[in-house]
Amino acid sequence: MNSNSNILTTSVKYLKSVGPKRAIAFEKAGIKSIKDLLFYFPTRYLDRTTVLTVSQAYQYAVNGYDGELTIIGKVLQKEIIKTSKRQLLKVYFKDKTGFFECIWFSGINYFEKIFNENDFFAISSKPEIDRYNRLQFIHPDYDKISEEESNNFINTGKIIPFYRIPKELKLTNLGDLGIRKIIYNAVENYVDKVEETLPDYLIKKHSLIPLNEAIKNYHFPESIDKLLEAKRRMKFEEIFFLELIIALKKSKIKKNIKPYKYSIKSDLIKKFLSILPYELTKSQLKVLSEIKKDLLSEYPMNRLLQGDVGSGKTIVALISMLIAVDSGYQTALMVPTEILADQHYRNISALVEKLNQINPERKIQVELLIGGQNKSKRNKILKSIEDNQTDIIIGTHALIEENVNFNNLSYVVIDEQHRFGVRQRADLISKGLNPDVLVMSATPIPRTITMTLYGDLDVSVIDEMPRNRKKILTVLRGEKKLPEIYKFIIDKAKENYQTFIVYPLIEESDKLELKAATKYYEELSSTYLKDLKLGLIHGKMSWQEKEEMMFKFLRKEFDVLVATTVIEVGIDIPDANIILINDAHRFGLSQLHQLRGRVGRSNKQAYCILVSSDNLVERQNTYKLNFEYLSPTQLENYKASIRLQSMVKFNDGFKIAEIDMKLRGPGDIFGIKQSGFPELKYVNIVEDEKIIFEAKVSAFDVVKNDQELVSEKNFLLRKKIIDEFKDNFIFSKIG
Repeated sequence: MNSNSNILTTSVKYLKSVGPKRAIAFEKAGIKSIKDLLFYFPTRYLDRTTVLTVSQAYQYAVNGYDGELTIIGKVLQKEIIKTSKRQLLKVYFKDKTGFFECIWFSGINYFEKIFNENDFFAISSKPEIDRYNRLQFIHPDYDKISEEESNNFINTGKIIPFYRIPKELKLTNLGDLGIRKIIYNAVENYVDKVEETLPDYLIKKHSLIPLNEAIKNYHFPESIDKLLEAKRRMKFEEIFFLELIIALKKSKIKKNIKPYKYSIKSDLIKKFLSILPYELTKSQLKVLSEIKKDLLSEYPMNRLLQGDVGSGKTIVALISMLIAVDSGYQTALMVPTEILADQHYRNISALVEKLNQINPERKIQVELLIGGQNKSKRNKILKSIEDNQTDIIIGTHALIEENVNFNNLSYVVIDEQHRFGVRQRADLISKGLNPDVLVMSATPIPRTITMTLYGDLDVSVIDEMPRNRKKILTVLRGEKKLPEIYKFIIDKAKENYQTFIVYPLIEESDKLELKAATKYYEELSSTYLKDLKLGLIHGKMSWQEKEEMMFKFLRKEFDVLVATTVIEVGIDIPDANIILINDAHRFGLSQLHQLRGRVGRSNKQAYCILVSSDNLVERQNTYKLNFEYLSPTQLENYKASIRLQSMVKFNDGFKIAEIDMKLRGPGDIFGIKQSGFPELKYVNIVEDEKIIFEAKVSAFDVVKNDQELVSEKNFLLRKKIIDEFKDNFIFSKIG
């Protein structure tokens, strides 16, 4: 470790205005060293070039300016005004050119404590002119600043940074100005000690600024352009190193030659295709060709298979598994729930039984391994797996238990992969002979997530639905339309239509005030749908009880199945072609799409009816308020409107996934937390697709030309990965 590194690892307590007491508070906030502080960047900025005087802001308001502007003023006084209808807080400000006032109608007690006489604030909002011809701001954003900053911005140049101040630091009387001064001193004295992490050739190739210059301008930018350059450098570096690790992992996988080899020994696949009651789509055939090519390669497959609900991923996986089985190897299919495992087992067993009848010379054995099985039966299954008598093993996480010993597992398929943790996936793979791996996702994944989270996987997409499928007709209705909807369900029952009616919860919740499935099952059975046969399924049932209820529905013992979201994944019911989703605004967009996928599994016209509050439905086409002026409650209502309209407008799961990610952020929608993927500090996966793609291409190009990063020009890259990412990846030779 060189002297610069030693200096940067020094405790923050030695910095001016910190000391031992504040250092403890900094450490609780995750800032131990000077280096930690240098990388503790602002969350927002106040740009002096956008700040107006009172007189200038007044002219903007008089001219009908509809945007937001910033003005700096000194607090003169404040008062709480009570009227017959409500009360409000009014704070009076001034600058050298005039006066203005700010008004709050809610949170009055909170804001009254913030604005004190002689304090300076930067106020940002849309300007208004009241009936007395005064400049006014209603519920503005605000930043407390020092008098010195308000006069000439000496300490910070033209742009003032604002930092998130954790409660631990606030308890040491450290505010915006205080933390700015501490960080300013750290940057001035230590930023030049920060060592570069990217080679010169990459910095030049991508027109990046040096790391220390980026840090300085991220904190105290010389201009908006410099700030953007600093952010671009940090984003590129963050995503580049992640993509570099992914590229190295992929390269390492491709180096390991499989200890087994498949060969097409018979016409098993041709016979299997002959028993299917339908033809595969062109998209399914294309994906099968991609998988087959991987399987016949000498290197192990590592592939992601994406496809919308009902696109036929499972049958593609099964056909590819038969290639391994035909060569004498075992295959495993791991799914997240018992009911889904049992569904796959029943469906696959039925198809394999037909295949065995026309191909008696090579009978294939399928077994199910899940929790809660009879001990003697379980032991028998475990022995057949170990003795290589079982060809296809379907199960839950029970597959990765210690007493499960595969004989020659060469192919692993993981369904609904985002529901498994990275360790669970690795444990199953470790039970095989460096196996081929296919991970499947029924939740379509946006391109940026695929590039980052699954960058080490080859990607196949089934983007075509079966030929006989009609587009599901999705409509949005208010609660007052429910009697008409129930009549529609009754009429359609005469045409052999079955219906799902979904509610968000199993029982009453005073907090959320949602309809409960149990309550409405009883209510509907005795009122609107009393002439139909109703069933009930919910989350408190065992998986066997849920499955039995679904099979009764399949056998048409019920016309209507009242349900919670447990039907999100379940047995295909060909005649279930209506789904009514109550309180639809309470569901996430991807969940609504998954629920919609429970219908439309035949050649009949299917219907998805979203029911929400009458008020929300009525204002769908008129709710156009600017996001910046919405309260948190209004914003959530607006997001609900977007979700519902998206469902009505789009059937494409990939489009739905893109919208969902923009509304919610990537978060944990696509299993990022379970994947072991580090949290991104600078890159926004929703907004930064261009820079993600640029960094990915560059990283994979580096590894293509230097698979162990041993060349002199890549010394810095190798050093950073060894120093900071050693838990994620280890080179063949460290050093």
